[in-house]
Amino acid sequence: MSWFFMVAYFIFSWFILYNMNAMTYKLIIQKEIPEVKQPGVFRMINVCITILLISLYVKVVFT
Repeated sequence: MSWFFMVAYFIFSWFILYNMNAMTYKLIIQKEIPEVKQPGVFRMINVCITILLISLYVKVVFT
C-alpha cells in the first residue's frame, strides 16, 4: 500500500504544483508584476505549496 500511495501522491503533487504555477503566471500577467520580482513570487509560492504537500504526506503516512 505504501509504494502505491507514494506514487499516486507524487502524481497528485505534480498536478497541484503545475496548476499553482499556471495560476501564479496568470496573476503575474494580470497584475503586471515587473520581471525583476517574478522569480521571487514563483519561488515563494512553490516553497509554500511544497511545504504544505510534504506536511500533508507526513500526516497521512504517520497517522
